[in-house]
Amino acid sequence: MIHGRFQPFHNGHLEYLSGAAERSDEIFIGITNPDPARIRREPSDPARHLPESNPWSYVERLLMVKAAAGDLGLDPRAVHVLPFPVNEPELWPAYVPEGVTQYMRLFSDWGGAKLDRMREAGYEVEILDEGVEKEVSGADVREALRAGGEWERLVPPGVGRVIRELQRVPV
Repeated sequence: MIHGRFQPFHNGHLEYLSGAAERSDEIFIGITNPDPARIRREPSDPARHLPESNPWSYVERLLMVKAAAGDLGLDPRAVHVLPFPVNEPELWPAYVPEGVTQYMRLFSDWGGAKLDRMREAGYEVEILDEGVEKEVSGADVREALRAGGEWERLVPPGVGRVIRELQRVPV
């Protein structure tokens, strides 16, 4: 399982998905912050709860994730997209299949906080690309979109199509 806000799903997320898919026959993709009313402030990442950091709905992000999985050529029957309330570990058993391995990339204090929560919840965790620097962020893509810049090179082609079809730029 991989997870993220995917605001939007970008090329760094594509590497993350690819790394997990190489290690699994079936992949679960958890979209965090699925319910805007339940988003909480996170001390290890002070901007993640702000409305401008979360412009796309759960369904819009689901469409992006499915398009990106298609770009990788993953079998749609082996890709499962689900809501993942990352700030509410007590709810995880209702969403996450038993025995699933959590794949993570660590780039920040927030990544370390998630890692601790995953391990405390009893999940097997495998760190992908340890030591690699983050090359693109959702904030980079959102800023390029707002500025009318070159955002499409930062996202997989399928995600670019979804964003264009939505015909809206995040505020």
